[in-house]
Amino acid sequence: MASDALVLDGIDAFYGDSHVLHGVSLRLPEGRLLGLLGRNGAGKSTSMNVTVGLLPPRRGVVAVYGRAVTGRAPEAIAAHGVALVPQGRRVFRSLTVRENLAVAARRPRGGLPMLWTLDSVYAIFPHLRQRHGQLAGSLSGGEQQMLAIGRALMSNPRVLLMDEPSEGLAPQIVAEVMATIRRLKAQGLSIVLVEQNPKLVFDVADDIVVLNSGRVVVQGSVAELRTSGVDLRQHLGIY
Repeated sequence: MASDALVLDGIDAFYGDSHVLHGVSLRLPEGRLLGLLGRNGAGKSTSMNVTVGLLPPRRGVVAVYGRAVTGRAPEAIAAHGVALVPQGRRVFRSLTVRENLAVAARRPRGGLPMLWTLDSVYAIFPHLRQRHGQLAGSLSGGEQQMLAIGRALMSNPRVLLMDEPSEGLAPQIVAEVMATIRRLKAQGLSIVLVEQNPKLVFDVADDIVVLNSGRVVVQGSVAELRTSGVDLRQHLGIY
């Protein structure tokens, strides 16, 4: 449906001969935040790699605002308004903060307003403005995470995928990252948040999908799951 910012429908994906996603389906309505949960190896990052074109699926459809982008090159999918904040941040360590941001700058398609520029990214991440001439490799882990988010925003996405943004960060920095995610959601951005920490996700998400061994095992709105009594521990490895 065109009102869905992102749809994965019946996705099967393989690494070599290893079948890692089994008929995965999920939908991200426009302006909502979908939390994608699961233990290590459940298929969360693989689902994101399929979405952005880094891993073509064997079967199934990926659609962005009603337009199929299945199997398209990553740059073509990015041009449709999809941006990824990758696991592990993966900033360009030998470039400055400003260069990391500038290299990702893209005007949105269809005459949409250009919401994200250097100034607007610096406005939500003042630390980056202070370090604009500093090499990215010399930043702290938290600052690199802010830079990775800012770099994704510079492409002016309509769909933002965030893969384990809290990984390896101190609690105070995690709180800052989550506050930023709430702010982006409040501005109407459609977001998929991939996490292992269910508390973080339930605090910010509208909808939840849980993967286990490459299959969708639980899905629903946060409100539904809070009242349904579904026990997520067996799927998330929490005891």
